[in-house]
Amino acid sequence: MHKFSLLDLSPIPEGKTAADAFDNTVTLARAAEAAGYHRYWLAEHHNMPGIASAATSVVIGHVASATKTIRVGAGGIMLPNHAPLIIAEQFGTLETLYPGRIDLGLGRAPGTDMGTARALRRNLSGEDNFPQDVQELISYFQNTGSPVQAVPGAGTNVPVWVLGSSLSTIRNAGKAICHDCRRCLCIGYRCRSQFFKVITIAGICPSAHR
Repeated sequence: MHKFSLLDLSPIPEGKTAADAFDNTVTLARAAEAAGYHRYWLAEHHNMPGIASAATSVVIGHVASATKTIRVGAGGIMLPNHAPLIIAEQFGTLETLYPGRIDLGLGRAPGTDMGTARALRRNLSGEDNFPQDVQELISYFQNTGSPVQAVPGAGTNVPVWVLGSSLSTIRNAGKAICHDCRRCLCIGYRCRSQFFKVITIAGICPSAHR
């Protein structure tokens, strides 16, 4: 049986407010749950007058509190805008409040214009630390014995997805899952391991076991 999901940006209707957008998001999430949908994801965007989902983890908590069974998550959090520890704490908190219902999708784009990216304190040096940041984030969800712990977060094993539409996403999957990007082949649409999943236009990791 196919599992259907929804991606929502909490759009602000013309002539309405962000509060109206959040009301609409809750209404849609409840309708999706009643219809048997499996997931309801929200996306991070900044400095966009028509989109209200900038504080994505907060909106996810709002939707999770208004529903009962549907999985709720990010599609996605733009990880270069954030420290991995902060995201681990936020989503560890969500998973603690709503156990078994939280997903974390990660993207590498700014989710905004360059001026706003600078305001977010995003590193614009051009150095790509995304694969390392993903690995660091995943480690916070595990009990690694590290002196730095995500509290809440450690031991929650929140499912982590990497979202993308290019071969670079598949290469990142290889670095984070197989530690060998040559093994991530463009032969499917989903890459999975125990703690990490990749959705892209075409890419699957041979180490996947689910």
